[in-house]
Amino acid sequence: MELFPQSYQECEAFFLILIRVSVVLFMFPFFSARVIPVLVKVGLALVITVILYPVISDKMGPFPHTVWGMVQVVFSELIIGMILGLLVQMFFEGVRMMGQLVGFQTGFAITNILDPQSGMQISILSNMAYLVAMVLFLVLNGHHILLSAMRESFEIINVGSLGLNRQIFQTIVLTSSDMFAIAIKIGAPAIAALLFTKVAFGLITKLMPQMNIMIVAFPVQIVIGLLFFGICLNVLLRSMEKYLGGLGSVLVNTMSWLKV
Repeated sequence: MELFPQSYQECEAFFLILIRVSVVLFMFPFFSARVIPVLVKVGLALVITVILYPVISDKMGPFPHTVWGMVQVVFSELIIGMILGLLVQMFFEGVRMMGQLVGFQTGFAITNILDPQSGMQISILSNMAYLVAMVLFLVLNGHHILLSAMRESFEIINVGSLGLNRQIFQTIVLTSSDMFAIAIKIGAPAIAALLFTKVAFGLITKLMPQMNIMIVAFPVQIVIGLLFFGICLNVLLRSMEKYLGGLGSVLVNTMSWLKV
């Protein structure tokens, strides 16, 4: 009785699938968070590979038998994972930027906390908006879209093959510019309300110079900022639903451009 009844070709196919699943999984938001232990990520990658293997193993290409071939496979899979993860991560960075803008105008510029996701110090409202966006992403089954895109990637892009063209770089540039538009659109209620509040206090200062406007304005600004920040989170829900509605097609189109 053989201890490992699988053939050498089957082990090769399993290893190729595991490489892409691991790279893509570690690049996606939430899965790439530092708070998730590495052993959990590795175990999840193995589980997904075991699930995908019966469906994809027949479509796998030959395994490279040279060191340069292995380096090429790992590098191409790394690029694919980085591009797909970047397209998804841009929306969350836009949400984080929205929280940073609202927090700065509210008066929370110096009240930063350590973000366990990235290991950097960010604004309280920025961290809260990012965590809410992550929860909405999971509640609205965004992770199902990512896993489905991961499965379709094996049908579109052969392992070890990668084609970079102008459309890929244009997509990345457009997505990067959309990050700023997302931040303004979601944070528009709070940004506009705080702007009008500052204009109103500026007029009050001109009309009543004897009033200590700093003592009065700071608490009012915080209340208005937090109130409209809650409205921004409601806008975030609508934006997340719209974003997830077109995420699958964006990932599939991007993978078709990466096809050699």
